Amino acid sequence: MEVLREHGEEEEEEKKVFVVSNELQDLEEKLMTPKLFNLHQLLGDNRRETIVFLQTGLTHLNLTIEFDWSSIDTSQLPASYKTNSAKEQMLLQLADNFHRQYAHLCPDRQPLFLHPLNECGVEKFVSTTVRPTLQPYPELYNWDGCAQFVSDYLSMEPLSSPITPPSYLPSPTTILKYQRGDCFGFSVLLCSLLIGAGYDAYCVNGYATREICMMDETREVCPLLEKSKEVLKEPVKEKIKKYAVKPPRDLRSKFELQQVAKKEANTEAAQKKKQKEEEERVMEAEKPKPDPLYGLRVHAWVLVLSGKREVPESFFINPFTAHSYSTTDDHFLGIESIWNHKNYWVNMQDCWNGCKDLTFDLGDPVRWEFMLLGTDKPLLLLPEEEEEELDKEEEEKGFDMPPSWVDPIQISRKEFETRCPQGKKVIQYKNAKLEKWAPYLNSNGLVKRLTVYEDPECIRVLEVKEWFENREDMMNMRELNKKTEVTTEYFSPGHIQGLKAHAYKTMEPETERTMEFYSETRVDGLQKRVENAKEMTEYFEGRSDFLHYRHTMFGKRTKRAQKLLVNTELNARPIVQIKEQFHRNPEKPADEDVAERIFMILEERIMLTYHCKDDYITASKKEFIKQKDVDNKGNKIIMTSDMCISYQVGSFVKNKKLLHLYEMMLKLMEAEKQLRHQVWESETEVLEILKIREEEAAASRLTVSMYDTERNEKSKQQRETMERLMQEERQRQVEQDLDYLAPFLIQMGSTEKMSKWQALRLKEDCLSDFKHRLIDKANLIQARFEKETQELQKKQQWYQQNQLSMTLEDEDAYLTYCSDAMFRIRILEIRLNRHKEMAPQKYIELEEKLCKDPRLAEYLKFNV
Repeated sequence: MEVLREHGEEEEEEKKVFVVSNELQDLEEKLMTPKLFNLHQLLGDNRRETIVFLQTGLTHLNLTIEFDWSSIDTSQLPASYKTNSAKEQMLLQLADNFHRQYAHLCPDRQPLFLHPLNECGVEKFVSTTVRPTLQPYPELYNWDGCAQFVSDYLSMEPLSSPITPPSYLPSPTTILKYQRGDCFGFSVLLCSLLIGAGYDAYCVNGYATREICMMDETREVCPLLEKSKEVLKEPVKEKIKKYAVKPPRDLRSKFELQQVAKKEANTEAAQKKKQKEEEERVMEAEKPKPDPLYGLRVHAWVLVLSGKREVPESFFINPFTAHSYSTTDDHFLGIESIWNHKNYWVNMQDCWNGCKDLTFDLGDPVRWEFMLLGTDKPLLLLPEEEEEELDKEEEEKGFDMPPSWVDPIQISRKEFETRCPQGKKVIQYKNAKLEKWAPYLNSNGLVKRLTVYEDPECIRVLEVKEWFENREDMMNMRELNKKTEVTTEYFSPGHIQGLKAHAYKTMEPETERTMEFYSETRVDGLQKRVENAKEMTEYFEGRSDFLHYRHTMFGKRTKRAQKLLVNTELNARPIVQIKEQFHRNPEKPADEDVAERIFMILEERIMLTYHCKDDYITASKKEFIKQKDVDNKGNKIIMTSDMCISYQVGSFVKNKKLLHLYEMMLKLMEAEKQLRHQVWESETEVLEILKIREEEAAASRLTVSMYDTERNEKSKQQRETMERLMQEERQRQVEQDLDYLAPFLIQMGSTEKMSKWQALRLKEDCLSDFKHRLIDKANLIQARFEKETQELQKKQQWYQQNQLSMTLEDEDAYLTYCSDAMFRIRILEIRLNRHKEMAPQKYIELEEKLCKDPRLAEYLKFNV
């Protein structure tokens, strides 16, 4: 295999060399076509074309498109990144010695991942790359918040070789700066944050499946769609009463019942079989292709052991996706080694069954071989004599891990909020797509969108869920069901109308919709309102009158009412019936506590149903029939027994007198008027909410915290004003301390009493000196410009003479020099032109300043 791999690599190198040689040949032909560059060509219109031509030639020679960690700027990094201390060098020697012993004892295992190169090309032990740091954000104090931040903030880079660990491992600070890294970089950063937050975390070097290594989640269900497992309650068997009434005899044919049950069972079995076949077909279609590198793919993840931070059970964290897994999960196929900021352990257990049989007792030297004796993990129980000998050996041979060479991990507030690279990240799941945005990136406050599809090809949209933050209207989520066309909006507490949720198909009034409210924020205790064109149902809670349900039925409007446009009570929908239900009021007797009352508006009847009394199975009822105040003869009608039909539970209770019933009916009629007005107010409130929602959706205003100085415009303007005033004050102080006329006043001697001739001479000397300075600066820029031009011409002549015998490195150096020279010449030309434009203006400004100077103004005011 090694011979075949080397042969394949040689063929690839030959192809690359052939491509490079062809590109260089084309580049030589282009370079040989034009004549030598002269000064006119450099300063003329062809300058930009020449620079573009050189940049194009250099771009053709760049064959690598991946991010090159060796090309990053390391000039600003501390000295600890570029050199090793004496203790670090000793640690590297110990690591080499440990690796030689390991390779001798386990020749069939892969080499250990001990000391890769960092971003400065210096070997660093992996344990010293871990930098525990506690961040000041509450979200990063728990493991799930840390894992989600690392997953969102960084861009995943696959390993250069899927079956071997990388040869380099940048520091966590550099990974954060460039927002990219492989699985080892992800794991080191996440482990640093977790240890800083108090977890017992370790980086793991092992083997995993293709989906884990390649961050392929197209076969995984989106976590936002996973439903919590509901605990099924076993039905409670009712006790058979001794004196229960026997059910009636079943006179149906038992044979016919058996045949129907048999037919239903066959139909159900056929449906289950068909469903099972369909599921097997779908599973077979979704089954991934066999991985030729199964068991060989190298991956790094994080292990969190139980104990610290009240972690009940050890688990794995995949830093790519921030998902947690059990230590016996099938996705993880083996472990080579683990490490933290204190020690390094090698797994000596057999991984033939993946990680299922592994024991994570790091104090067991038989299962986990540690590199340094100074470990904080307890060893197995030993006899006292052996323990004393071991303590003596540790005192003699103990070696503490050097401190981390990495700077403390610092995450600014802006970086923490931005999270995703360039503010956006897209994750593809099984039949779903998840999009994430940084806060305040979208004008409507959108931070997350989940699109669910019907088909695996993700073409037919089934449902869209959107999450929002920092909206002024307090909306935090919106769902759109494409099948039913129902839109559901969810709101946080604080909406102007106490709105909690709003489900609708259209924003037109008097259509089907459901509104939920925060009942504790409303005076009427309204919890939910369901409305359509014909009826409206309202649910209440926490009311003093114990009302919890109100149902209103509407009729059709008349043609005259339909023409009215003003929303008045006369234009309201005609009410057919109003039903109200009440909870039990313990302060009233049951036969006086109304449980339900129904106002039949068109039939002019009122029906009352009271709560059941104890030990009774029926409830008292009353029905009032409203009549006109006068009869056909004009006589006034007083309450009669026909106008109230009542049923009173308990024969011993006397019926109430007509006067009492008459007063009750009058109160009910007044309550009916108030109810009709309340229903109209509910309709008006619905229209008002719809109008407010339309305005809020059109505006989409976002709120900014008063502590957010970057986005708060008022605070930002105030801060900028204060900075500008402070800058002006400093400038005035500098001008007072530095006198620009001091050198000329010293030459003139005593200037306590200055004459007009001395003032004119001082002005001329100052202007003359400034003029010479401007000329000298222009000459200096011109000389540098001519020097660069001459050197470029000489370099071009040298290239024309030696281009046939030049190597690839010489041509690359020549192209680089030409590009840099062109850049310098262009900059010098811009500076020279700018100096020529600004020199007269600066001369005039100095002359005006001299005339306004309080020491010269008296003598120069007639000579301006």
